[in-house]
Amino acid sequence: MSDAVSSILSQIRSYQSQLATPALPPLGKELAANPSAVDFGNPGIKPASFTETLQSAIEGVNSTQKNAGALATAFELGDPRADLARVMVAAQQSQVAFRATVEVRNRLVQAYQDVMNMPL
Repeated sequence: MSDAVSSILSQIRSYQSQLATPALPPLGKELAANPSAVDFGNPGIKPASFTETLQSAIEGVNSTQKNAGALATAFELGDPRADLARVMVAAQQSQVAFRATVEVRNRLVQAYQDVMNMPL
């Protein structure tokens, strides 16, 4: 199951890298001389939030499941383009993606419970 979690985490990282996030400027003499003169990127572009990243990953899992369902239906209807091998691979991909999503959810719930049970 750790391979599945690694897979979903790599998908989340790739979604983050696909979003346009401004890079921080390098530290230099300008920062030391005048800290307010440094431009931290375009203020119109915001970095990707955890919610957006998680939502896009869940949408990816959903599209994988829809694709597997559509291929299975096409195979049952006798479509020559939907051979058994493609149907089985798509079904396994959707199953692995779903299991990884459930594992990530379980880890998030466990982390939340751990934080809530911490003594103040």
